[in-house]
Amino acid sequence: MKKSDGKRKKAVGMLGLGAAVLWMSSSALAQTQYVYADVLESRPIYQAVTVSAPREECWQEQVQVRDSHRSGSRTPALISAIVGGAIGNAVGNNSSSRKVGTVVGAVLGHSVGRDIVAANSRHEPARYETVQHCKVVDEYYDEERLMGYQVRYRYNGEDFSVRMDDDPGEQIRLRVQVEPVR
Repeated sequence: MKKSDGKRKKAVGMLGLGAAVLWMSSSALAQTQYVYADVLESRPIYQAVTVSAPREECWQEQVQVRDSHRSGSRTPALISAIVGGAIGNAVGNNSSSRKVGTVVGAVLGHSVGRDIVAANSRHEPARYETVQHCKVVDEYYDEERLMGYQVRYRYNGEDFSVRMDDDPGEQIRLRVQVEPVR
């Protein structure tokens, strides 16, 4: 059994070697040549494409500005609360009525002080400034782009056509492979 395996391997190896020799001899017989053919027409091919281009869009807007020198102080309201509490304390005739008078006077005094602060701030005229705002928007437009050339040429009395990336000029280079027929 080992003898037949060895013969089989030898036969497969010989068959492979024969195929390789046959392939090499056929490619050795084939010849590659380069020739030039006259260009009959070279027509550019364009395609319409949509292109996006970002651009900045700006506008101006009037905005109300608050003065920064105003601190929004609560001092008048606090002073009014203290004065109101003192008056309420003075009005009461015993200790429990003085406590109630102090609280009621402080609350009323705070309310009066808050109204005074609000009234003073209402009389200030509003001030406006112009502020510029900007944002980026995409603008779309169509343009034609060159995609290649449709080239017609004549070789051996026959007309052929091919699409190419570049314009070949007056002549086009061709690869001709000559191979014998078996």
